[in-house]
Amino acid sequence: MNYCAIDFETATNARNSACSVAVVDVVDGVMKDSFYTLIQPPENKYNYNNIQIHGIKPADTANAPTFAEIWPELRLHLENKIVLAHNANFDMSVLRYCINDFHLKPVNFTEGCTLKLARAVWPHLERHKLNCCADYMGIDFKHHDALEDSRTCAAIPLKAAKERGLGSVREIFSAVRVPLKPFM
Repeated sequence: MNYCAIDFETATNARNSACSVAVVDVVDGVMKDSFYTLIQPPENKYNYNNIQIHGIKPADTANAPTFAEIWPELRLHLENKIVLAHNANFDMSVLRYCINDFHLKPVNFTEGCTLKLARAVWPHLERHKLNCCADYMGIDFKHHDALEDSRTCAAIPLKAAKERGLGSVREIFSAVRVPLKPFM
């Protein structure tokens, strides 16, 4: 079980408005390393609704690095790995937009969605949002905190593989026919 989980929070509805990111590395089935940072979004502009969701405000990111400034370190956490996100369409699009908007060198990794995985593995759950999966797994966490969301996302394949008696992230995704695909 070797992979990482990523989560972004955004300042506005624009996909290039990342205001925080976290990555949690899973090595041999154990959560090991993590990376978290605030990010100054373009023009440090926020929507009220986004602030209400995650609690990050313009004052919090006024002196934070831009996405381009955090990219070298973030890239190291993703390169040539399996990178999972809960509702990967959202998080991967944020990453794509930020890379493109700053004209950064793309990163090579395989992406997967733990929302789709949870739906396939636990069809009996009424809902599969991250907080619902956390409740099912007995995890108490602060939703919409990028680091806590990444840790909870990282726990989903571990729990699913344990329940199914499988030993790798590729095996659990394959067993329930949820695709892993190249990023970008």
